[in-house]
Amino acid sequence: MPRAIWTGSISFGLVNVPVRLYSAISEHKLHFNLVHESDQSPIGYQKVCKLEDKPVPDDEVVKAFELEPGEYVLMEDEDFEAARVEGYRTIEITDFVPYEQVDPIYFARTYYLGPEQGGEKVYSLLLRALEDSGLAGISKFVMRDRQYLGALRVRDGVITLEQLYFADEIRPLDEIKPPKTKVSKEELAMAEQLIENFAGDFKPEKYKDTYRDALCEIIRAKRAGKEVHRPPETEEEAPPDLLEALRASIEAAGGGRGERRRRGRTTRDGARRDLSALSKSELDERARKAKVPGRSKMSKDELIEALSEAA
Repeated sequence: MPRAIWTGSISFGLVNVPVRLYSAISEHKLHFNLVHESDQSPIGYQKVCKLEDKPVPDDEVVKAFELEPGEYVLMEDEDFEAARVEGYRTIEITDFVPYEQVDPIYFARTYYLGPEQGGEKVYSLLLRALEDSGLAGISKFVMRDRQYLGALRVRDGVITLEQLYFADEIRPLDEIKPPKTKVSKEELAMAEQLIENFAGDFKPEKYKDTYRDALCEIIRAKRAGKEVHRPPETEEEAPPDLLEALRASIEAAGGGRGERRRRGRTTRDGARRDLSALSKSELDERARKAKVPGRSKMSKDELIEALSEAA
């Protein structure tokens, strides 16, 4: 069981759902230490006063905000407590919106919300209501002296909290957008065909961290006393003619694959349109008859997707 990193409640209207917050991500990072090369002893760090050039004990270190260069406002725990606003111990839902309207650029990190002991019924009530509505609950919450925007949704029978960036944290695109460039119809048609040849359903288990695997192999080899050699660098080739590059790419990918996907996608899209008019209970019944695995934990959108794939 993972350790809860925050406890509080979800609030919508006059209803409160006591919950515990868990990180949904367990990254497989390789952690490297800095050591002294000659004796392999770990390198330590000290908090040093830049003015006195000597170490400072922890009880003399305080937080401060720099207003102007060299001008600091010292902060105490009481100052942070005084700034507490809505969301300090509550994830307060202010709006319900279609989840697909949230641009992925706003997503920062994902958390799971589990029920507190004794709050299972009201948790299940919110879960079912979110699931049946197909909407996401937009909310604010405070964690570690910072307020966040969040989106509550259902994933595999658990309420999930997507930490979002605020709108003013998203950088504008004006300086990055390329200038308008003329693209021929032939180039565009071939580029679209190339995309079709690689199109398919998202299967996350298909993608592996090959760089981490390669590093692990190198670490094992060095531990065994083997020499590790860097592969020779390849010379960069001049950019090929765009049309020739597109043609070669399409041939390498296999042209028939895209056509098969187009036919399959047309069938699935028609099935989705028909299914979207049904209620959640009607979809549940169809999924039962079709023997769709995991149907009891699926949201309405997930049922539509599963049934359209089975069509």
